[in-house]
Amino acid sequence: MNNKSLGVALVTGAAAGIGKAVAQALAKAGYQVFGTSRRPVATPISGITMLLCDVTNDDSVTHVVKDVVGRAGRIDVLVNNAGRSLIGGAEESSIGQAQDLFDVNVFGIIRMTNEVMPIMREQGSGRVINISSVAGFLPGAYTALYNATKHAVEGYSESLDHEVRTLGIRVLLVEPAFTRTALEENGIQPDRISPVYEQGRTAMNAIWRNGIAAGDPVEAVADAVLKAATDKYCCLKLRYTPGKTSGKLRMMRRYVPEKAFEKSYRKEMGLPI
Repeated sequence: MNNKSLGVALVTGAAAGIGKAVAQALAKAGYQVFGTSRRPVATPISGITMLLCDVTNDDSVTHVVKDVVGRAGRIDVLVNNAGRSLIGGAEESSIGQAQDLFDVNVFGIIRMTNEVMPIMREQGSGRVINISSVAGFLPGAYTALYNATKHAVEGYSESLDHEVRTLGIRVLLVEPAFTRTALEENGIQPDRISPVYEQGRTAMNAIWRNGIAAGDPVEAVADAVLKAATDKYCCLKLRYTPGKTSGKLRMMRRYVPEKAFEKSYRKEMGLPI
């Protein structure tokens, strides 16, 4: 454990996976770390103070932020990590299900950020680090709604960053590719499944399972978050791409002609070209 205190960090969805790895990395670096989970954790996480919080509930978010400030006096880093996945044809999800997904992946981030922003403004400093995904800049057959949430996170984060830079606050993005987590266990199934999409949905579930199994370790994402949290202000990047695949995909998306990219994407996803 680093004896030097770097400040106070709050990490949502810290009970397992990326969130747990991020919380542990920040604690090891010297932050006083508070993590949140929807349900009590069965086993305490060393160095992390775990608190209950449902990011879809206004009162819950308000309570947890007040609790952290009451205990630590400030919040220097907010890591918005809590999220869910959804694999299925876009038509297979009702509007209600789509709204529920956005409530966690997008409005959960907005709730947490809105609650923490006045504290950071008063401090004159702070960093909000949002866990996005390569899904935030790539298309996603059979993950249209999930990708839409991540595209929204990208647009929100980049825009907000421009609003608050002069206040000493930065809003940064970390964009993992497939990562060895239990994200699929936090996924939900379409609520109006159609046989029309059965083959594609089944194939995409297999691609995700295989991709996650062979993906980057959670520590790669944790390292990227730690870098975003500790980089000198002058050296900060808006986007951090952990592992090898994420950076390559962002480069391809930026420079490969659209038609060529579409062809490559469909081939990679096993879709007819």
